[in-house]
Amino acid sequence: MTEAASDAVPFAGFNSDTIDNMIVNPTAYADETVLDAYRTLREQDAVHWTEPTGFRPFWSITSHADITSVSKANDVFINRLRTYLAPIEAEQWTLAQSGDTHLFRTLVDIDDPQHMKLRRLTNTWFMPQNLKKLEGEIAIIAKAHVDHMASLGGACDFVNEVALWYPLRVIMRILGLPATDEAMMLQMTQEIFGPQDPDVVARSKLITTGGAATPATGNTQVDIFALVQQFFQYFGGVIADRRANPREDLSTVIAQGEVDGAPIGLMEAISYYAITVTAGHDTTSSTASGGLLQLIRNPAEMAKLKADPSLIPQAVEEMIRWVTPVKHFMRTATQDTVVGGKTIRAGDGLAMFYWSGNRDTQVWGDADSFRVDRKTNPQTAFGNGVHQCLGLHLARMEIRALFAELLPRLDSIELAGEPKNSIANFVSGLKTMPIRYAMR
Repeated sequence: MTEAASDAVPFAGFNSDTIDNMIVNPTAYADETVLDAYRTLREQDAVHWTEPTGFRPFWSITSHADITSVSKANDVFINRLRTYLAPIEAEQWTLAQSGDTHLFRTLVDIDDPQHMKLRRLTNTWFMPQNLKKLEGEIAIIAKAHVDHMASLGGACDFVNEVALWYPLRVIMRILGLPATDEAMMLQMTQEIFGPQDPDVVARSKLITTGGAATPATGNTQVDIFALVQQFFQYFGGVIADRRANPREDLSTVIAQGEVDGAPIGLMEAISYYAITVTAGHDTTSSTASGGLLQLIRNPAEMAKLKADPSLIPQAVEEMIRWVTPVKHFMRTATQDTVVGGKTIRAGDGLAMFYWSGNRDTQVWGDADSFRVDRKTNPQTAFGNGVHQCLGLHLARMEIRALFAELLPRLDSIELAGEPKNSIANFVSGLKTMPIRYAMR
């Protein structure tokens, strides 16, 4: 415990030990009870010294203002030491396996100046002016997936039939990877973000075994080291191919990338592919399915959006705020400083809980209301500062294209069962959403 821990305050009607353990508990994200913990922290101790059982202590940053200020102070708060919450046991295992605190070193796991040098390799690819040329193709991909939904006879699990596959097809196209590898890539991305959820792991294995297992009886364990090796083997082949046979795709840009006049190393390249395919897929999928769920649960908002499609960009921003698929990122203080009136010591860890920031009533008076026509929406789901999400423009474009295609074709839609969220405290969203619908 640091000296600053003495600044912590007691909770009225909410035990501090309880809230500390809840805020790291993957199940609390699945049943959304963590939102109650966030609310209590924002109201009573927005910068809270947190000591969960089995985790190294850290500061919970829960207000929108403090999350934004920490995110932007990239010289004071760094990424490379601790990027996301993990139990002490998992941290020790990673160190023993790799000699490092991370199995990958992606853009979110490194700091400037190296971070910006690597980010510049693909920055142009993800700018709106470059993505504009993909707009027509993304619309075609969106139509294909809505056509698939229409072919399913008026009932489906939207997550597993549409939302998981649509952004994956887009990112595979951008990377220039074959459609025949989509199932394998989906398995890898699901297991990277969902190892805490046996249903997600079993689903990923169903995809790659052609139904040879079932969620009830299949293997629900993830061999993380083997998964990392799978990434290295697959993308190692992509690197070799693109260096020998360059193409007009993002895989070639990464494979042939140079920093300071020298080719980037294997770890940097593989990590680049890993963050592109995982972050470019799972987060967009979660926003699309979570956004549709809110439209179903708020029929007046659905009617408003169908009546005025020009509201789709605003609605997409509201979906992103509401779902906030990346629930947190961590930073480590490089010097003594003050956040939200609390003294943070050099070496302290801080967890920025974006989902909490996006429900802050100091920013949105009606933060717990879903509104498709919200005009001012400074959501922080993409982060701020130099680590702001590289693919934010692509994500927005994909979700806009999907709803622009889907909404005019929907005559009716309702839930056909209970939606369920994945059990995860880092990147999470719906894992199943059964629906009934009538479509044109």
